[in-house]
Amino acid sequence: MPEIVGIKFAGNGKSYYFDPQGQQLQVGDGAIVETVRGVEYGTVSIANQQVPDSELKGALKPVIRKATPQDDMRAKENERLAEKALDICASKIAKHGLKMKLVGAEYTFDRNKVIFSFTADGRVDFRELVKDVASVMHTRIELRQIYERDDIRMRGAMGMCGRPCCCIQFLDDYEKVTVKMAKNQNLSLNPTKVSGMCGKLMCCLKYENEYYAETMKLMPKHGAIVRTADGEGRVDEVDMLRRRVRVAIEGDDGVTKNYYGLGEFEVIGKQPPRREKEESNDEERED
Repeated sequence: MPEIVGIKFAGNGKSYYFDPQGQQLQVGDGAIVETVRGVEYGTVSIANQQVPDSELKGALKPVIRKATPQDDMRAKENERLAEKALDICASKIAKHGLKMKLVGAEYTFDRNKVIFSFTADGRVDFRELVKDVASVMHTRIELRQIYERDDIRMRGAMGMCGRPCCCIQFLDDYEKVTVKMAKNQNLSLNPTKVSGMCGKLMCCLKYENEYYAETMKLMPKHGAIVRTADGEGRVDEVDMLRRRVRVAIEGDDGVTKNYYGLGEFEVIGKQPPRREKEESNDEERED
């Protein structure tokens, strides 16, 4: 099995595999690596370890060397220069009247190129902008359009749970999240309740979805007729977490409501048909 180290770059929570070239690196070490964008400075997130070939998507780029104190200083200087570059580019965007939001700027470690990231509603013709910025900065310029999720990951944000967004903390890749996952968990489908700071469905909807999806197969739907030790009644509440239902049973003294766990009831009545509107809401939409 090939040996790898994981490297993270500024503004990105994803770890990328690199060939350590026989060097021993520890988590937190700085490293100079070769990437498709050029030579870059990153931080070790995964120490030397072996991984199956199936985890690799292609040939590994090499770790050039463990970062020296001089490399660390150069990386900090690059950050300072990137802030100046951001101001220059922002002023040029305003000058050209382009409808784009500048998110960040980043120099490659060797300063051969500066990469600007931006968001926009559609395609933007920035050819004149590139020429204008390059004439001031005297270096190669690259403009990269990103999505709102990438914007949040780069700049940082707090989720409604009060913690930094998952994409900033630990998520390497975005996974498919659908409206049906919210329905499975009986959450409000109000977009403000199930959407993250990026405007897309919250990534955390997927974390417990497998449990809810399996539990739904075992539980009756709201309104189903069930038989219990206390008689027959109608389900008026389904508790997915505790795997129990509340059943309303009509008797001579009125209606009594009791909870019954799995195995303590039997579904005997046809469950109510789902409304057409509900069926359309179940359409899986990927974010």
